[in-house]
Order: sequence, then structure tokens, then C-alpha cells
Amino acid sequence: MSSLACMLYDLGNEVCGSDLSKHFFTEEPLRERNIPIYDFNPKNIQDHTHIIIGNAFLEDFPEVIAARKNQTCVCARYHEFLGEFLKKYKVISIAGSHGKTTTTGMLSSVMKNFAHTGWLIGDGTGHLCKDTKYFCLESDEFRRHFLAYYPDYAVITNVDIDHVDYFKSNADYRSAYEEFATHVKKALIIWGEDSEARKLNLGDKKHYWYGLKDNDDIQAINVVLRRDGMDFDVLFEGAMYAHFSTPLIGQHLLLNSLAVIGVAILEGVPAELIEKGLSEFTGVKRRFVVEKHQDNIFVDDYAHHPTEVGVTIATARMRFPEKKLVAVFKPHRASRVKYFAEDFKKQLMKADKIYLCDFTSIDDKQDGTDIDITYLQNMIPGSVVITEDEKGAAVLAKESPACFLFMSSKDIYGLADLVKKAH
Repeated sequence: MSSLACMLYDLGNEVCGSDLSKHFFTEEPLRERNIPIYDFNPKNIQDHTHIIIGNAFLEDFPEVIAARKNQTCVCARYHEFLGEFLKKYKVISIAGSHGKTTTTGMLSSVMKNFAHTGWLIGDGTGHLCKDTKYFCLESDEFRRHFLAYYPDYAVITNVDIDHVDYFKSNADYRSAYEEFATHVKKALIIWGEDSEARKLNLGDKKHYWYGLKDNDDIQAINVVLRRDGMDFDVLFEGAMYAHFSTPLIGQHLLLNSLAVIGVAILEGVPAELIEKGLSEFTGVKRRFVVEKHQDNIFVDDYAHHPTEVGVTIATARMRFPEKKLVAVFKPHRASRVKYFAEDFKKQLMKADKIYLCDFTSIDDKQDGTDIDITYLQNMIPGSVVITEDEKGAAVLAKESPACFLFMSSKDIYGLADLVKKAH
């Protein structure tokens, strides 16, 4: 929502919005543009305005009610507005349970070297200019919202069930992606080693698998992963395409790179421009963002699903093998924690110490799942629940020196700042 607001403002529109009064990292670009941010109040809804409704707010939210009742307003959910707004561009959707944000950022880094490219990414960044040809769009499966999009290409990074308050089974989850695939005009690029993805019924829709196996159409071979980067060769449909050397670190970024390379090949981007774009990619906000402070390393990551938690911990082990790993996890949505509790336990226990923070978001218990963080704590031996204040920070500071992994899709980064002050 923040990045969309900035894009609309940059195109010459008058923009304002409502939010909680607390600070979020996504509001900084809004402040830079002097876009007004009001506290929630139905009186914020003015006549003859276009209202774009964020997905966290249900139809019974007071401002949503006021907007729907005002017959002079045009109302649309975020995804509904985007579906119409982006029809004039060559859209590349990036979908999947994990890796959407990073892959979208990486793809935009490559495509902008080839042609005017816009992007809208879940880390709060977006870009659009009047000459835009390509548009890289992070496309969320949440409540099937990505069905509002009709992209030229789509990447599916994985089909690992999530949003279990809505999707009832793996088959139900796959069905959303199968319907989404029918919206794709040219081709899909899908991770081939994902067992659920391989079950997708894609009909006669053109698709390419990417990965490390011989049955992948876009295959990485001769892979060398280092602490400071990676080298690999790419085969496209069995034939040698090109060699790549990048400063990217970790197997998950290798896979994301393959998805991006697949799109770029199909659009005729020269290999040297692909490598240039991959090498220029410096990451996205809140995805394994590293800061060194005295003897400690602080990692801020958006991980909120067990698979993502596991990848974050594994990446930290690879990059900082000499450091004690201290996991600090704040969950989002009680239904997700209850459904994946055993998986969260398995992944979090790969860290050396585990600290947990309780639910605080407006939508954590919207579906009626009423548990608190002790539900997870009781399953993980030695885990400790802390508060997101100076008291909690003092507890964490005693773990120094360490690599602190702050993992959450919500606002846990404030606690990291308090730890730095306490150390």
C-alpha cells in the first residue's frame, strides 16, 4: 500500500491515507513526499475520492464502512485496483509462498537494464514512470487476490501451503495457483523441485521448470556457493546458455536467480545484462538485512513461515559460522502458528537460543484462533518469551556477542534497536 501510494503520487495524483499511529518502516517514503498519514477515523473518507482498501481491514472496519456507504467514492481493494491499473504494461507476476519479494526485486534489477521497468514490491518500494514498458509485480495468493492479475509471464517460486485460516488443504491451495495460471498470457516459470508445484494441473499452458535437476528446463550446473558469492552455468532446455558469477549468497538466492534468468531469456535479455542486473541487486528491505554493531551481528528478516525461518537460520550459519545464533521470532496470525507449530519448533531449534514475542497485530486473531505465544513456547524446550521493550532488550543483550536473527513480518525491528542501545 505504501509503495502504491508513492507511485500514484509520483504520477501527479493527490494522495493521503490512514494507518496506526505507531511507526512502520514502510512509511518513510511517504514522509519524504509529505503524503499525509492520518490516524484511523471514518471522517477521513471525503467525497469524490478513490478509496483503495488494504487487505488487513475487513468489511466491518469503520473506515471501510464509511467508504462503502459514500456513493460519491470509488472503492476498490488493493489487488482489484492494481488489476485494472496495470493492464497497459507488460506485467511479470511473481507468486509463491516464499521468496516473492526478493525475486521481484531481483527481476526489476535485471529488467531495468533492458527497458523502462516499473515494480511494486512487498518491502514497501515501487517505481513507475511514463515510459514504463515492463512491470514486475509481487502477486500474493492471500485469499486468491492474485486472480485480479492477468500477467504476460508469471514466476511461481513454490506452492508451500500458507494462509491456513482460508485455504483448507494442499489441494485447495494448489487450485488457486491453477486458476492463476489460466490468467497468464505467455508462459510460467516454476520451481521444479517443489513437489506441490509438480502436482499443478497446467493444461496446455506454456511453462518452464527451473532448478538443479536434469528434468528442469532452466537448470543450474557446476554450482559453486561461497561465503562471498556464487558461480554457476545455466542450461536452457538442455543447451548451454551462459556462465554467471554474482555476489549473491545462499542457495535460495541461486534459485531466485534462475527464475529471473528464465524470464529474461524468454524476453531476449542478453546474458551480460542479466549478470549485470543480478550483480547490482543489493537485496530488499527486511529480507536478511545485516548490520554489524560492536561484537554483534543483527539480521532483520521478514520470515513468518517455518520454511522461511529455516532458510534465514541456515543462511546465517553459512555466513557467520563462528557466531552464536540467537533467534528472536514474533509470529503473525495465530492460525498460522497453531497449524505449523511442529514445523516452527523444528526450524527454530536450529538456532542456539530461542526468544519469542507475542502477537500484537490487528489481524492476528481475525479468524477466531485464540492462542498466545505460550502455545509455541511450551513446545520448544528452553525457549523464552520476552516483551518488546527495554526489559526484553536487556535480556537479549546478555547473549552478546552473537548473531541476532529478528524474524517477523511485523514490527520487530524496534526491539533490535533497543538491544543495540542496551549493549
